[in-house]
Amino acid sequence: MKKRVAVLGSTGSIGNQTLQVIRNLRDSFELIGLSGGDNLELLVKQIKEFRPKIVSIKSESNARKLKELFPDIQVEYGMEGLTSVACHDDVDIVVTALAGGIGLVPTYNAIKERKNIALANKETLVMAGNIIINEAKNNNVEILPVDSEHSAIFQCLNGNKRHQVNRIILTASGGPFRGLKKKDLSSVTPEKALKHPNWNMGKKISIDSATLMNKGLEVIEARWLFDINYDKIDVVIHPQSIIHSMVEFIDGSILAQMGETDMRVPIQYALTYPDRVFNTYHKLDLSKRDVLTFEQPDLETFPCLSLAYEAGRMGGTMTAVMNGANEEAVRMFLENKISFLEIPLVIERVMGKHILIKNPGISDVLEAEKWAKEEAYKYKH
Repeated sequence: MKKRVAVLGSTGSIGNQTLQVIRNLRDSFELIGLSGGDNLELLVKQIKEFRPKIVSIKSESNARKLKELFPDIQVEYGMEGLTSVACHDDVDIVVTALAGGIGLVPTYNAIKERKNIALANKETLVMAGNIIINEAKNNNVEILPVDSEHSAIFQCLNGNKRHQVNRIILTASGGPFRGLKKKDLSSVTPEKALKHPNWNMGKKISIDSATLMNKGLEVIEARWLFDINYDKIDVVIHPQSIIHSMVEFIDGSILAQMGETDMRVPIQYALTYPDRVFNTYHKLDLSKRDVLTFEQPDLETFPCLSLAYEAGRMGGTMTAVMNGANEEAVRMFLENKISFLEIPLVIERVMGKHILIKNPGISDVLEAEKWAKEEAYKYKH
């Protein structure tokens, strides 16, 4: 039996690499659904190759074009379209490769429909971790991490007892500005911030990596994925990105998962779990890696990581607010409306204005994120 897959965000970086994995393992997978954003040309190519049963695109006008091109395929659009793809009756597992808070609702709905989740959209757990994890438990749904760091932790924990974990150690490359100080960052451009030293990623996650907010989001995600307190989640800068993350146990032993910087490996593991399947991807040759280094993150220069810990410990709607403020701040930076150093200032300001809801529902979370984006927008308007 082939595993039947839907990919949300198929035209993005993770989505494209997911399709590469499926292409390489055609005997194991059937692609049921695709969703793309505004990249109509690429989505058309993907539809022609994989012939899914259902597709969704962001705008209604592009949906009409797709319907004309593919009259035999169910075509949807917008948020309802994302949910339709994620919840299609024939889907077994949903790869959520969307960027930002837009991934929350279709992921939540897919879980309610008892679809397993290969999670690459970290904002889903950042915004509503408690709700998502409880819903997954209630519906006996597996949430399999796709992020290289969380996949590493997931693999290190396999076969080990959770109560014997002392701490989780998330590794971070440090981004393109590692080693620089605030005075060096006052005039950096979006173009420079987008040049990640190790990974090929989308714009949003690349800027988050440059500010260390991406690692902050991963801290919150790890708290929910692995049911561990924030005081047992550490971050260490590892510029070579060979060790993808580590788990330290109570006897002092540390297990690390290592590999080349190839997102197809954790994507494949999430899709084939609990099995491992051969591939021809480039393998790590340690004899050609002369040094692996580690250092503490510079929280004074990159305060977004501290803001994420603060929001996570406060809980409730604060993580959704932090996420919304960050998304809007990143958007403004990419449009040259604020400086790189203003990104954490915007987030901190919005968090300071928020009235916390401690035990929110999904509607509260969505409203909090919307409010945060509007508040962040006011920073320069």
